[in-house]
Amino acid sequence: MFFFISTILAVVAYKYVPVYVTPLMVIRCVEQVGRGEKIRLKHHWVPLESINNALAVAVISSEDQNFELHDGFDFEAIEKALDEKEKRGRVRGASTISQQTAKNVFLWPTSSWVRKGFEVYFTFLIEQIWDKQRIMEVYLNSIEMGDGIYGAEAVAQLHFNRPAKTLSKPQCALIAATLPNPIRMNSAKPTKYLIKRQGFILKQMSYIQTFPTSEEVLKKRKEIQKKRLNKKK
Repeated sequence: MFFFISTILAVVAYKYVPVYVTPLMVIRCVEQVGRGEKIRLKHHWVPLESINNALAVAVISSEDQNFELHDGFDFEAIEKALDEKEKRGRVRGASTISQQTAKNVFLWPTSSWVRKGFEVYFTFLIEQIWDKQRIMEVYLNSIEMGDGIYGAEAVAQLHFNRPAKTLSKPQCALIAATLPNPIRMNSAKPTKYLIKRQGFILKQMSYIQTFPTSEEVLKKRKEIQKKRLNKKK
């Protein structure tokens, strides 16, 4: 009972309160100290309005193109990932932005069935309690975007010497391109592979255009649901 009450209260609190520190930030700092290194932690929370809308479009294009429509889990992407694993023996990520946000804010990075179970639980909670705008705001502020760098404002300042609000479209795509492995891939020093990924994301961004408001998301989801009901009839 304590677990359920405390976790629900935490999710409700984070609907309104900025997330200044996450378990991943603490773990990375402990790892740095363990290696005898200086602590590297660059993080500066800013509201979603202070981040270029193009960055939200870029991460949707790169990480979760059905973000606006699903309820936290993209079952179509999961099915495709399972098929690819069965046919080619290759594991492809199918985590949504909502799942990544739940993991970043409430859990630890090491993969296990236990953590996956908690991830499902927290993903369900944030989808029920937060709206898509808040999920994106927390995601863009808390996700790891470089070695000791967390969030859009920190990476914009350190890698491009500008606030997140004034990032260009190509810079947004470049940041999104690093997200599968931001420790190895550096948006300040892009490799040929990273530039290739940037080009792909820019192409995908041309189909999405903008990250809508909460009202627009709800309207779009209702239209999709209506179409599905009509098809069934």
